Amino acid sequence: MHVETNTTDQLLEEIADYVLNKEISSSEAYTTAHYVLKDSLGCGILALRYPECTKVLGPIVPGTTVPNGARVPGTTYVLDPVKAAFDIGTVIRWLDYNDTWLAAEWGHPSDNLGCILAIADYVSQQRLAQGKDPLTVHYVLEMMIKAHEIQGILALDNSFNRVGLDHVLLVKIASTAVATKMLGGGREEIINALSNAWIDNASLRTYRHAPNTGSRKSWAAGDATSRAVFFSLMAVKGEMGYPSALTAANWGFQDVLFNGKTVTLARPLDSYVMENVLFKVSYPAEFHAQTAAEAAIQLHPLVNGRLKEIDKIIISTHESAIRIIDKTGPLNNPADRDHCLQYITAIALMEGHIVAEHYEHEFAANPLIDELRSKMVVTENEQYTKDYLNPDKRSIANAVQVQFTDGTATEMIESEYPLGHRFRRDEAYPKINEKFTENVSVHYTVKQREKIEAAFADYDNLTSMNVNEFIDLFVQR
Repeated sequence: MHVETNTTDQLLEEIADYVLNKEISSSEAYTTAHYVLKDSLGCGILALRYPECTKVLGPIVPGTTVPNGARVPGTTYVLDPVKAAFDIGTVIRWLDYNDTWLAAEWGHPSDNLGCILAIADYVSQQRLAQGKDPLTVHYVLEMMIKAHEIQGILALDNSFNRVGLDHVLLVKIASTAVATKMLGGGREEIINALSNAWIDNASLRTYRHAPNTGSRKSWAAGDATSRAVFFSLMAVKGEMGYPSALTAANWGFQDVLFNGKTVTLARPLDSYVMENVLFKVSYPAEFHAQTAAEAAIQLHPLVNGRLKEIDKIIISTHESAIRIIDKTGPLNNPADRDHCLQYITAIALMEGHIVAEHYEHEFAANPLIDELRSKMVVTENEQYTKDYLNPDKRSIANAVQVQFTDGTATEMIESEYPLGHRFRRDEAYPKINEKFTENVSVHYTVKQREKIEAAFADYDNLTSMNVNEFIDLFVQR
């Protein structure tokens, strides 16, 4: 017999205690966070080239001004922190080019920057107006490490996608925890805000899958991180929480939405996720396909003049890739195409590189793409699946082979760890810097870009910089 109690769910307490009390001592985590901040902002600036993205930005009511509000990098908007979080989170995620975390659940921990940067700028503006010191970029990095950790550790053993829920739920949870602390909330306020985030239902994954794949996947994280800011603002004003939001019989999250299973933390919260996070260095494409793209690009010189002679393309992959990006049939929009293993592999074989424009309708109209897709056979390599889940490896392996009509074939090209993996971090950092320069160059004058790059080049100076001064570097002139 189930006995109702008023005991607070242990998970809520553990997250609150971590956010409030854990001292992050890992220099590797802070160094990685520095690059995540740089890379994520670069992804957001690049997204401003796309009207489908910019149309959802700005105040809900045009012309609204917010005294001492939060700025949206790359724009002139000064918004309330809820809408600012939506806008920042949306631009960072729009092109599917920011960092990634893969486990039983997957996701993009830098999505939390929507909340973190909006709150940091808002709080700093408020403090300055009151004659107080603003927050520093070092504090932003600390909150990033903690948000990454909450989202990523919850993802290790809890597969929300298997019950049809979208991974942005974890963005909402992680952002809520750090936002409440940033707004001055204590343990009670963080727990109250977190409980509201858990009972806020969760987005269905249907907008990521046929027949409903659409652009919501590009603003879903912005929506989640903005909800987090809303709950945090409510909590610091004294709004109540719900102690057994997860575990209450019949009505709690676990019974209603998680098939009665317990939501668990696979390991103590520290800085593991930031240290192991995956950067998308080379290609704007769903991460499970990154190594397939690398393998296919290696094959490009061998097949480029023989694309019409291809009989079969073998893709050997891991189970998660098959479950979410193995697609046949029509692909209706860019959001559908950049989450298709076969489409990404076809572009890599054809072009020898991948850019965001390859997902747009004009390029996708090339009939050769679907011709190549029709010749692809996707199979699971069980060892790849095991290594994907192995915490000491966390590989994302794919292998590609092309067979020709004359009976000849290329070798099977295998790529186990993509360029952004922890095992290839030193190799990746120069490429991340190049990616950032390219991304900001499309938006800013040379003078403004050089100021931005100079700020990132000096780590000590950057981390001691006031947040309001940092965001001001990115404001559109």
